[in-house]
Amino acid sequence: MSTPAATRAQVAATRAGQARPQTLAQKLIARASGREHVAVGEIVTCGVDLAMFHDSSGPRRLKPMLEELGAQIWDPSRIVLVMDHYVPERDDDSRRIVRIAREWARDQALPHVYDSQGICHVVVPQHGHIRPGMLCVGGDSHSPTGGAFGAYMFGVGSTEMLGVVVTGEIWLRVPETLQMWWDGALPAGVTAKDMMLHMIGRFGMNGGRYQAVEFAGPAVAALSMQERMTLSNMSAELGAQAGLIAPDDTTAAFLAEAGAPPADTSAWFTDDGAELTRYRFDAAALEPHVAAPHSPANSRGVSHYAGTPVDVAYIGACTGAKLDDLRAAAQVLRGHKVAAGIRLIVAPASIQDQERARAEGVLQALTEAGAELFPTACGACSGYGDPMGDDITVISTTARNFKGRMGSPSAQVYLGSPYTVAAAALRGRVTDPREVLA
Repeated sequence: MSTPAATRAQVAATRAGQARPQTLAQKLIARASGREHVAVGEIVTCGVDLAMFHDSSGPRRLKPMLEELGAQIWDPSRIVLVMDHYVPERDDDSRRIVRIAREWARDQALPHVYDSQGICHVVVPQHGHIRPGMLCVGGDSHSPTGGAFGAYMFGVGSTEMLGVVVTGEIWLRVPETLQMWWDGALPAGVTAKDMMLHMIGRFGMNGGRYQAVEFAGPAVAALSMQERMTLSNMSAELGAQAGLIAPDDTTAAFLAEAGAPPADTSAWFTDDGAELTRYRFDAAALEPHVAAPHSPANSRGVSHYAGTPVDVAYIGACTGAKLDDLRAAAQVLRGHKVAAGIRLIVAPASIQDQERARAEGVLQALTEAGAELFPTACGACSGYGDPMGDDITVISTTARNFKGRMGSPSAQVYLGSPYTVAAAALRGRVTDPREVLA
């Protein structure tokens, strides 16, 4: 039986008026592009809510290009500058780079400048700059950290950042979404870092294929904000453009403490029926993971590398030295001493986290165990400050262990969670942290 043309027209009109199921990524990009909805594969121009860069990626590169163009910053209030790579200054080159950043910030009257306060990916959220619904860009590959707050944030190079700084806009292709759904609950001694190393080991460093990766499920919802930040941060190691987590009460509580304006968390989630590819994981079955040199993709359960001798244990970087990370390391080391001949370095991710750790007695537990306290900066993670030496084995809480990244090309760098790195410092070899915690 045929349907009358008038009825078909009414049905079509009704369907057109209904909201199409959208992923979280599509909703964020649609808002930024001033549209009701966007489709995967479309190329759209988006307004940028926030542009972040640091002393290495920012003024020393942008200043001469802006001067050559005779261009001005579109909106200084939407720019955040963080000095975290070349501080504290150790030589003439680092002093020159930091001086350029400080002078440019003063000349441009930038209202949001954080000098030697910690790592950009930690400091910027701690000051309430990244909120649900925003579209942000960062002059650093780990800028997807902002996705932990329900914002679409990704890293760009200096030329793209120049365009943003002058126009306040950027184009992008609406990505497909890969949803990493985690059921269950993480066991004691297992962290977001282990979740990420497991996913990178499974999918490789191009597993995200420049798509949007969304982390979801009961195990993700149970994570603290700092643990969520680790997931989103290391979506870069999956090759993703963005690493997203739907905001909730945990997000709102963190932002309220950071002094951010009240944020609506209710609108930012993936609709039922939205087009995506989902992978499921069982958090309860996950064991601590370790990535062997020279790639995060060389990741397997800690038992595969147990017993490997180490010389240096490094607890630092935006993926391994936030307050939650320092607490985890202290839980392993409190009341103990690191193994003879082992160097344990602790470089808190921000001044705020360092002072809170001090107030809680966490720093005292680490230093009494034998830790050397280093400045709150990117430090050895990116080969600055006190890089790793020749022919040593390092186990680190950093996001990457590429050859030569932390210093000497002959250094062998393993990656693990703060629990795992602290356990290695205690035993002098790669160790399952659950053995120590038990």
